[in-house]
Amino acid sequence: MKITILDRLLLLATGLLAAWQVAFGINGMGTLPMIAYTVGFGVLLVAGLLLIILGFDALDSPVVVILSSVIPLSLSLGLVWQHLAASRTLYLVFVILGFLAIVITRSVPIKNKLPVFVLAVVHGIAGMIIFLLPLLLAFTGRTAPGFALVGLGGALIGLGGLLLSFLKAGKPILSRKTILKILPGLLLLTTAAFVLGFSAT
Repeated sequence: MKITILDRLLLLATGLLAAWQVAFGINGMGTLPMIAYTVGFGVLLVAGLLLIILGFDALDSPVVVILSSVIPLSLSLGLVWQHLAASRTLYLVFVILGFLAIVITRSVPIKNKLPVFVLAVVHGIAGMIIFLLPLLLAFTGRTAPGFALVGLGGALIGLGGLLLSFLKAGKPILSRKTILKILPGLLLLTTAAFVLGFSAT
């Protein structure tokens, strides 16, 4: 499916929001959360630019799949490091091993469904943390209520990842055309929710 002018504008807006978050939205945090959030939003910016330049065909590249996995892993690591001190080391190990598993299964030709399974598991765990942890923190009063928007962003990015994972597995929930049609808007809404949510802390 050919990328449209509207798609490019939505992706550009996504990139600008991500760039703003890197430049202004993560000041005053600890060193590792700041690095994790910078990497996450930086990769979101790069992914958006790659889609603008290369079109939706870029989604079929193993490099883009590997690159996009950095977003949920780094954002969830930042959240865990900030708010779940007892689980920091364990989750850091999961992030490293999960990323390595994705890199290996995407770099080596594998004919079975193992690459999709690994991607789904790693993305699923990271996505659930991004979705549930901010909601829990907001509803228990440990953060401002607006921080729940980070959870909304997690739900949206999880939905996008789920749609793309099933599409690549050959069992699409929606048609490829429909998924690609809603993807730029979904990325923009996701990034906007993240930016607004983090600004509420």
